[in-house]
Amino acid sequence: MAEQGFEEILAPHLYFDRQHNVDAAKILPGEYYATPRDMVLVTVLGSCVCACIRDKVSGIGGMNHFMLPDSGQDRGNPMGESARYGVYAMEILINQLLKMGAKRSNFEAKVFGGGSVLRGFTVANVGERNAEFVLDFLHTENITVAAQDLLDVFPRKVYYFPRTGLVRVKKLKNVHNNTIVDRETEYKTRLSYSKLAGDVELFD
Repeated sequence: MAEQGFEEILAPHLYFDRQHNVDAAKILPGEYYATPRDMVLVTVLGSCVCACIRDKVSGIGGMNHFMLPDSGQDRGNPMGESARYGVYAMEILINQLLKMGAKRSNFEAKVFGGGSVLRGFTVANVGERNAEFVLDFLHTENITVAAQDLLDVFPRKVYYFPRTGLVRVKKLKNVHNNTIVDRETEYKTRLSYSKLAGDVELFD
């Protein structure tokens, strides 16, 4: 479980996916999930991004779902609070994978989201900032990006099978309700009232 401060919690939404005949975990904004099991990890993204990271040899893998908070003046500052939260969201997933026995040298990542979906925030390019951050982080950490589907104007539904690395992405071009926007708006509001309580350090 994440330490107090910025919220990044282990996804509690587990169910059986009849379409794929496998156990599934639904990842909401601010959540992550890691598993050594043959499962599907599912999320719906608007302006948020998700990183799907796995050990290509063992099949241990996971997914997160996050966005950078709008920290105003520190925007673009790699040491600012906004960037520190992004690092926190990535490292808490990576740490969980390492605890399960994954090897960092075997990591590959697939990244999705960052659409121009949220409106009315002080940062007009929130999706672009999220997409740029996740790619920069993975490059800095020398984690290979095996696939990406970023930006655009449509929400996405992502199905990730960490055991095999398979990903299915569906662009939601005909969304008839505001559930996606409402979830991300509420999450972004929570972030604006949160403070990072200490740093998360990677271990080997």
